[in-house]
Parts: sequence; C-alpha cells; structure tokens
Amino acid sequence: MITTIDTPDGPFTLLAEAGVVLASGWTADPQAVLDRLPAALRPERATPVAPDHSDVSAPVAAVAAYYAGDLLAIDQVPVRQLGTAWQRDGWAQLRRIAPGAPLSYAGFAEALGKPSAVRAAASICARNPAALFVPCHRVLRGDGSLGGFAWGTPVKASLLAREARGHAGS
Repeated sequence: MITTIDTPDGPFTLLAEAGVVLASGWTADPQAVLDRLPAALRPERATPVAPDHSDVSAPVAAVAAYYAGDLLAIDQVPVRQLGTAWQRDGWAQLRRIAPGAPLSYAGFAEALGKPSAVRAAASICARNPAALFVPCHRVLRGDGSLGGFAWGTPVKASLLAREARGHAGS
C-alpha cells in the first residue's frame, strides 16, 4: 500500500505492508518511491490508500510525530530492506545514529568495522530506499558539508537542522 502525506519538507510518500516500511521519500510521485527499490523487489501493484489505512497508519503517525518534535518516533517503525549482507548491516547501523549526532562517511565506515571502505559506506546511503526511517541524512562529508541526498540537499539540511534543534532542547 502506498500513501502520500504533507510534511514541512514537502510531500512524503511511503510504501508499506502491514505497518512495515519498504520505501519512502519526499515526493508526491509514488513511482519515484517505487523506483528506489530494485526491480526484482518491487511489489507487482502498489495500491494507493488513505493515510489512515491500517497498512500505513503507524508509519504515517510516526512521521507526524517526528515533525512534531518526537525525533525518536521513526525508530519504532519496522523497516524491511532487502540487499546484500553489507547493505543490511549498513542500514541497521544508520538506524543507530542518534538525531543531532551525524557521522561523517568515514565515521560511518568505521562504525561498520571497515574504516577504509568509505565509498562503499556512502553507497549504502545512496541505495537506502526507506528515507527518514533509515536516516541516511545523518551522514555527512568529512568537512561537514551535506554531500548528496536522493530527495535533495534542501530536505537533508532541513532534517539535520530540525534534529540539531531537538537534540539541543533535550
């Protein structure tokens, strides 16, 4: 099931099955979210549903809570990502990066136990289909600049600023 909601950073579309997020991102185009999944893993049909549909309501509520200031709400949402063991380990590690405490790509590679694999670690971020729920936006270049982001660097900057404010207030 797929749905789109409004957020302060623009439309946010998510694909979920029984409350488990498969893919998500800041777009009103459902196909753009589906395209984040490898072709072999895309569902045959992604049925558009209202945000209160049982398959998507919990992830939608978590997104709303995140934007309302509960930066940890997204951590409670289950995510299913299929990839190599390296990718799955990386996506799990991304979920451990605390809001307001971003890592550099080198720091992310080190956290994965392979400090020399900076480019490979960056590719984990680039191939992350479940944006926000797997917070690849929390990984920056070594000089502190944003680097890339599938949904645009303005969204990445906004998320990081929101998390920095929320972290400072805790």
